[in-house]
Amino acid sequence: MVTIKEVSEVSLEAGNLADSAVLDDDGRPRRTGAVLTASAHIVTAVIGSGVLSLPWAVAQLGWAAGPPVMLVFGGVMYYTSTLLADCYRAGDPATGRRSYSYMEAVRAILGGGKVALCGVVQYVNLAAIAVGYTIAASISMQAIWRSNCFHANGHAAAGACSSSSLPYMAAFGAVQLAFSQIPNFDQIKWLSIVASAMSFTYSGIGLGLAVAQVVSNGGFAGTLAGVAVGGAEGAITVAQKVWRTMQALGNIAFAYSFSNVLIEIQDTIKAPPPSEAAVMKKATAVSIATTTAFYTLCGCMGYAAFGNAAPDNMLTGFGFYEPFWLVDVANAAIVVHLVGAYQVFCQPIFAFVETRAAAAWPDSAFVTKELRLGPFAPTGLRLACRSAFVCLATVAAMALPFFGSIVGLIGAFSFWPLTVYFPVEMYIKQRAVTRGSAKWICLKALAVICLVLSIAAAAGSIAGFVTAFKVVRPFSG
Repeated sequence: MVTIKEVSEVSLEAGNLADSAVLDDDGRPRRTGAVLTASAHIVTAVIGSGVLSLPWAVAQLGWAAGPPVMLVFGGVMYYTSTLLADCYRAGDPATGRRSYSYMEAVRAILGGGKVALCGVVQYVNLAAIAVGYTIAASISMQAIWRSNCFHANGHAAAGACSSSSLPYMAAFGAVQLAFSQIPNFDQIKWLSIVASAMSFTYSGIGLGLAVAQVVSNGGFAGTLAGVAVGGAEGAITVAQKVWRTMQALGNIAFAYSFSNVLIEIQDTIKAPPPSEAAVMKKATAVSIATTTAFYTLCGCMGYAAFGNAAPDNMLTGFGFYEPFWLVDVANAAIVVHLVGAYQVFCQPIFAFVETRAAAAWPDSAFVTKELRLGPFAPTGLRLACRSAFVCLATVAAMALPFFGSIVGLIGAFSFWPLTVYFPVEMYIKQRAVTRGSAKWICLKALAVICLVLSIAAAAGSIAGFVTAFKVVRPFSG
């Protein structure tokens, strides 16, 4: 005869088994990510509008330095990303406590004042990327209209084909108001996959048009040293050469930026075996190898097509006019990609605010009650805070419509602390690397060298801002 106690125990065990089928070891819904989805998130984050500024960056560095610098940045990004992947779980890589964000990883391993420093740098950088992507998307939408206008009125109709970018920024912001109500990373993987496809679409079109231009030119343009100092065509002063070279480093750093969302991406990967770190390293290797090859091709072929006159945005600076419909397709793909990339970079900001609000007011319906509408799950807090963020980012973009300088400054600001310093420091502590050992010295040397590069890139981008403010006024479009 079965007793009530036995029935209860069987029911409890059945309930626990049912829970274990849908929950991970931390009590959260079971993660389903794999190499493919993690790679898609990384590609969405990495291959963005930054690729379009690479021909300009190579033009500042020339054939001698441009391609090697891009390869070096790709190598540094991959190496430090593998260090950061090992820091997702504190302690044991398979059973240690998870970190749900970059800042939580810093808190779990380093602690102290470095947590606050990381939070400020990360979230300011993510907000700046939202501003940069709003600018880039509006420029591409504006370029579609201008491309059609040039096709109808001739390539010399610059005055008739000019327009303000402000309405396009407002339109992009309106789209983000809706997509910002998707609750988290795991719910936007479909958007990341679509955005990844779009990134290869517009980059591929840009690459193809550049190759066609090279063929039309009858050979490669450009010089070993890049834009010249002195009296030749397109020449600049010595000071301008220095500032532009520094800004070019920032542009390349921005093009590779994704470390600030790596932990959040890794948190979508299904539980071991294999460990999340092992899966993330594979995804990072695939993604960085792909993007580095693609970046080198796009940057070099764009420079080969335009030489030292390469525009700061290959598809919107009207280096290409025809076929106009293909330029339109490329710019439309940029806009679709940036819709997804914007969400990939902003989700950590949203999660930071909402996690703390839920901890402070767990019983508040304003904070926790969701209204499910397909992939959208607005709450009172999401509608208020996420909408306010999108509106502020859109207004900031309208005030600072300088694509090249924004890209360089964001890259310079984020590259050293988020891509190099914190991953190196966390890895040293996590793996107990002996102070003074060869590995410790190499890691510290890498951090110092990258700090110098970041300072130089920031200085160059600030100089670019000063120059841009002399030509374009805020909110002028």
